[in-house]
Amino acid sequence: MADPTLVNGQITDAVTQANVTVLGNAATNAMATIYQVMAHSVGLSMQNAVAHQQRMNTLSSGVTTQGINLLYGQPTAANARGMQTVLNGNELASVLAGLKAVLQALEKR
Repeated sequence: MADPTLVNGQITDAVTQANVTVLGNAATNAMATIYQVMAHSVGLSMQNAVAHQQRMNTLSSGVTTQGINLLYGQPTAANARGMQTVLNGNELASVLAGLKAVLQALEKR
């Protein structure tokens, strides 16, 4: 027990033990709080990653659709002329173009 004072010794012992308990648990409570904050931060970062991934999937779907619309919207003659310009002077392309012409002539018969 504590030294004799005006207050009962059992009361001072109880208060002292309560204070020691609080001080003893302070480090544990601080670490628990740190772990909770860290777990919450990791959870938020995962949620942000999933949300970003969903937004990118939505955007890529729109971009793909727009690209296909552009491809289908081009006139066929303009595409053929553009390919002819690109492949002009290419020996393999010339042979393939000749074979294509022969096949088209045979189909018309």
